[in-house]
Amino acid sequence: MTGKQQRDVADVAAVFADRARARMIGALIDGRRLPASRLATEAGVSAATTSGHLRRMLDAGIVQVEVSGRHRFYYLADAQVAAAYEALIAMTPLPPITSLRTGTRMARLRTARTCYDHFAGRLGVAITAALIDTGVLHALDAHADTRRRVGDRLSAPVPADRFELGPGAQDHLASWGVDLAAVEALNRPTLRFCLDWTEQREHLAGALGAAILSAARDRAWVCDGPRPRELALTSAGAAGFARLAPAISQELAG
Repeated sequence: MTGKQQRDVADVAAVFADRARARMIGALIDGRRLPASRLATEAGVSAATTSGHLRRMLDAGIVQVEVSGRHRFYYLADAQVAAAYEALIAMTPLPPITSLRTGTRMARLRTARTCYDHFAGRLGVAITAALIDTGVLHALDAHADTRRRVGDRLSAPVPADRFELGPGAQDHLASWGVDLAAVEALNRPTLRFCLDWTEQREHLAGALGAAILSAARDRAWVCDGPRPRELALTSAGAAGFARLAPAISQELAG
């Protein structure tokens, strides 16, 4: 690695190292576009301080900005930023439960949440396991499951070559409301995986993971929870997932 590359890595790492900037990234990790005023509230800092932080994140390529009239909306540059944030969370001890409200919030996050634009938490891991069990995902090694492999580091990306699409993937995914041909036509890797920070197991990301979440939202199987990134499973969703893969309901009930 050259000196310039080392400086680039250090610059990016420094963006995540600041508590206020980390809170802003956390607010954007579900794929939303937010104004600076909302990010200031999320980070608990002044508007002037927020402006400086956003310039730093723009320079580092962590966020991008969309201009709409007089307004500017900030969003994460890509899924790699979200994956890096989740990896850092995985290295951080879970906060102590000091109240019923905190415990409820953590329970909701663990049950179902978004990780950038795909499912995470117990629901995300259960969906991934169901796709393996039904042959949508075919393992390329000896571990046909979502468990963390020996040697996997929480701070490193999960290798993308552990699974491939099975021969019946297109027909099965159609029952999930996903058009696999359209997904594969996107300028984005179809299969990617994250090591879930609460479950310590893999969940599906990439274009297919995003399509499954989008289809679930379109069918009103999930809706946004009371706080950013939280997802709530609806009665239609409980029935729908149970019909597609009973193991998903069993995982959430366990």
